Amino acid sequence: LIQAMQDALIHVTKTISLWANAARESGATEEQLHAANVWTLRAVFSTLTNVNFSEERIAEYILEGMDVKRELEKLVPSSSAPTGPVAEVDVSGKSLKELEDFGCSVSLPIRLAAMGNEDAFSLNEIATYGTKGACAYASHCYQLGKMDDGVMRDIHQVLGKLASNEPDMDGLLANVLRVGDINGRVLAMLDDAHATTFGVPEPTPVKMTATEGKAILVSGHDMKDLEELLKQTEGTGVNVYTHGEMLPAHGYPGLKKYKHLVGNYGTAWQNQKFEFATFPGPVIVTTNCVLEPRKAYRDRLYTMNEVGVDGVGHIGEDRDYSQVIEQAQSMKGFKKTIDPPVYHTVGFNHRAVLPLAGQVIEAAQSGALSRIVLIGGCDGTQFDRNYFSDLAEELPDDSLILTLGCAKNRFIRSKKLAGATLSNGMPRILDMGQCNDAYSAVVVATELAKALDCTVNDLPLSVSASYV
Repeated sequence: LIQAMQDALIHVTKTISLWANAARESGATEEQLHAANVWTLRAVFSTLTNVNFSEERIAEYILEGMDVKRELEKLVPSSSAPTGPVAEVDVSGKSLKELEDFGCSVSLPIRLAAMGNEDAFSLNEIATYGTKGACAYASHCYQLGKMDDGVMRDIHQVLGKLASNEPDMDGLLANVLRVGDINGRVLAMLDDAHATTFGVPEPTPVKMTATEGKAILVSGHDMKDLEELLKQTEGTGVNVYTHGEMLPAHGYPGLKKYKHLVGNYGTAWQNQKFEFATFPGPVIVTTNCVLEPRKAYRDRLYTMNEVGVDGVGHIGEDRDYSQVIEQAQSMKGFKKTIDPPVYHTVGFNHRAVLPLAGQVIEAAQSGALSRIVLIGGCDGTQFDRNYFSDLAEELPDDSLILTLGCAKNRFIRSKKLAGATLSNGMPRILDMGQCNDAYSAVVVATELAKALDCTVNDLPLSVSASYV
């Protein structure tokens, strides 16, 4: 019952948050709270959609949380210790079955609260899921050496508020709005961390077809994991391909400098069971989204970080890819190079788009541009979903499409849109990157509004996004 285990882990993160809040109020430094901060990010991230399906891995986080709690207790005078059932949780030494039972028991009050006050329940859930996203992106920041003390304080305070099942509507609404503020700050921090570490993204054509040779496929979101793989595979004769949300990696100077980062294979997360099965090499999933693997590739699937799938290889924090590289060298790889190749251009980060603002404004004023449409999100699993593709293809020729996340895979291979440009020569599709690059879209919108001396709501801008 992985759902019950995740409920148990989220409950423990609320316990840790209460103690972390008390420790801060008692004068503890962020250095003293470092272990609690990192544990919180990883524990919450592991409960995000399609991240961790391993009960044993989730149980490890729960029991690690008890160790973190014991260290926090040392920082809090008894007179300042938090009280109540959540603060007093102790599941040390519990078996998997006992942890499952605990998870079922702590989720019951929430279900009961929903029956009594649906609005309070909804606000509680919105804050919970929003915090999961904030922790995911903050975890990426941490991988790149960025940890914001204020963000961690706010995350713990939000989770501490969620420890209460009281239908405090004003407090819960304020909590939700606070989560929005946290996410905005974290996305800005991650945008800066990526650009500082790997260079400012720049428009770059990415080969979307195969190159002859041995191969490793990397999916997920974590650019640091990809960089370390590129370093370790350099000179081994193994080519590296991106998949899903790793496609934007090709726009970073610090990553595309590796000549054996040869292209992108496949489409979005929902197609991995078929695309991983046909890829002629091992596959590494650095973060979400991972699905329960098929037998056809289970023995060559590797997870990392918070990702957990029972029965597959897991790469530790040392990022030692030697086993993956050896397996890639033992496999056939791609037998030939596909010719002619197909390309898709990535790298339209806000730093690349804003210099084009003059062209965009001129195009709008001259009538060459009627509307800007942002199409993005995670998309869904159904093969017959066609809203994004229909929307993109049916938009007028004088519209500009900004896209990010996996949703773009519905239309970036469209024959109708291939090479499409506005009448002034600007490409009609600007790929801004991963889901977290929604920050770039916000920057572009706000800066265009300033340039046009209007509000964002007055811009000829439409947003079509789906997160599932």
